[in-house]
Amino acid sequence: MASLARSILEEHLVRGELVPGTEIGLRVDQTLAQDATGTMAMMQFELFGVDRVQVETAVVYVDHNILQIDFKNPDDHRFLQAMAAKYGAWFSRPGNGICHYIHCERFAAPGKTLIGADSHTTQSGSCAMIAIGAGGLDVAVCMAGHPFELPCPKIVGVHLENELVKPWIQAKDVILELLRRRGVRGGRGCIFEFHGPGVATLSYTERGTIANMIAELGATGAVFPSDDQTRAWLEEQGRMEDFVDLPTGGQGDFDEEEEIDLATLAPLVAKPSSPGNVVPVEEVAGTKLAQVCIGSSVNSSYEDLALAGSVLRSTRISDELVSATATPGSRQILDQITRSGTYVDLLAAGVRMLEPACGPCVGMGQAPPSGSASLRTFNRNFPGRSGTADDQVYLCSPAVAAASMLNGLISDPRELSSVDLPPRPEARPEVVQKHILEPAPVDEAATIEIPRGPNIKPPPEQKPLPDELQMRVLIVAADDISTGDLSPDGATVMAYRSNVPAIAEFTFQHRDKEFPRRAKDWGGGFIVAGENYGQGSSREHAALAPAQLGVRAVIAKSFARIHRRNLIAQGIVPLLFRDPSDYDNAELGQTWRIAELHSIAEGNDEIPVETSEGRSFTLTHDLLPREREIVVAGGLIRYLREPQPATA
Repeated sequence: MASLARSILEEHLVRGELVPGTEIGLRVDQTLAQDATGTMAMMQFELFGVDRVQVETAVVYVDHNILQIDFKNPDDHRFLQAMAAKYGAWFSRPGNGICHYIHCERFAAPGKTLIGADSHTTQSGSCAMIAIGAGGLDVAVCMAGHPFELPCPKIVGVHLENELVKPWIQAKDVILELLRRRGVRGGRGCIFEFHGPGVATLSYTERGTIANMIAELGATGAVFPSDDQTRAWLEEQGRMEDFVDLPTGGQGDFDEEEEIDLATLAPLVAKPSSPGNVVPVEEVAGTKLAQVCIGSSVNSSYEDLALAGSVLRSTRISDELVSATATPGSRQILDQITRSGTYVDLLAAGVRMLEPACGPCVGMGQAPPSGSASLRTFNRNFPGRSGTADDQVYLCSPAVAAASMLNGLISDPRELSSVDLPPRPEARPEVVQKHILEPAPVDEAATIEIPRGPNIKPPPEQKPLPDELQMRVLIVAADDISTGDLSPDGATVMAYRSNVPAIAEFTFQHRDKEFPRRAKDWGGGFIVAGENYGQGSSREHAALAPAQLGVRAVIAKSFARIHRRNLIAQGIVPLLFRDPSDYDNAELGQTWRIAELHSIAEGNDEIPVETSEGRSFTLTHDLLPREREIVVAGGLIRYLREPQPATA
């Protein structure tokens, strides 16, 4: 039995060979964008001059920038609704739910490919899809009819034995176990394919939890089989026509293998401030909490919320907590927890019930108090992501969160007595579907005017790469810099996602507040960084903003997958230290002369550097053949619209 991931890749392969690390191009069936990434993606799509999206299904969701405290976000929503109608994309209204949850409910289909401008697009891997997060420009390129380009991933088989000891051990503990083993860099260049008898014991939404957080390993995606669990889900959603039986591979069909005995797992917690900083719950039990948040970007299914409601039924959250929140993943889930009584259980216990949206997961409200601990069932706990600069965010399962709400301390749920979960009411998919607006017919679409508010600015113009760059080092950054460090979360900054000059003023806000001013005063420069530069979100603003400030190259020990591609797409050259020890000699303000950059397009892998201190060393890169030409052209839009000679 062949690997399912490899079979889907082969069926969609339009260029290259399925050899790990080599350049491939994939035919794309579906795309998604959300409001934080979508305005820029749709404006970039406009630049290709096509009248209609060129994929089977394109969807635009509003789930991130939903606060309407002034004109900026609602202007974006109005813009996106008109753009979707005009160019043939579906549009999911504000409050309808989180993009990856709704996509699993209404659009995910076995055997298809999905490229989404949200790193947690990977959640649709629960439906036997190749679902990959990407930058907005890459999604725009796919919508315009071009293949999706990437290094061919390795396939890691994860063999699951036995079953979870429910309800206190959950799917969240499976993905936290993988993070405990591999860390946030341990999945780079990989698709994880789950197989074995334990898979059948996991529901569709439990698989979604694992597939969602596979992104925290730096992975390209996750794939589960299309089986009886998938069939039951699609039947409930009224989409049986999408069902195809697709088994996963078996041992020996993969490039690497992992083995997890579900029956031996225990509750796990990721400590501040990395999803990979995972320990058993016993190690952090007793930690005083100011806040507990459940739901939102991951673990916001009916079962996740119903467990917490059952634990809290007829009691109340600890007096020690400043706040506790619950966020359902979609309007359909909100409907179900309302009809089952879970909503009242949570409400009566003192939990603040939030609308179906990303909310506190992206720092959009509900920030914790300063210098305090917040326990969350979310997928990321990068520093400052919550909206509080000195936050101490722990990640956990809904079971751990529910037990901790009772005590005001991180608690082991296995100490609780048994609970009775209310049966899940029958799904009513129409409560979501009727708020996903169909695109306008072709003849009507031509007449649609696109409203552009004053905060909506066109994408910055891409410029060709000079053969030589002589610039100063703007910052020497540490390992594991996240895209949230480069383009912060939170209501203030994210409101400028449609305005690159404005959002650039917040670059490195949590690390070095002087960075934007320095970059402008010095006429641009270089970023120097350690390992795994650009981990986390797919937000291309983490590349657009530095480009706006004149950054032309990032020199690092290694890059996270999506951000590396975003740098290339936006005309910033991602270069690697050939000798990692040269990083240790980099200092703020040094002038570096990087020469022979045009030779990259001719196949050169060694780039000489001279510093103002008289030191010389060599840089290299891992650019794929077409990526070499893209960076020399000055970015993906220039490359596709205005093909340049390799040395021009």
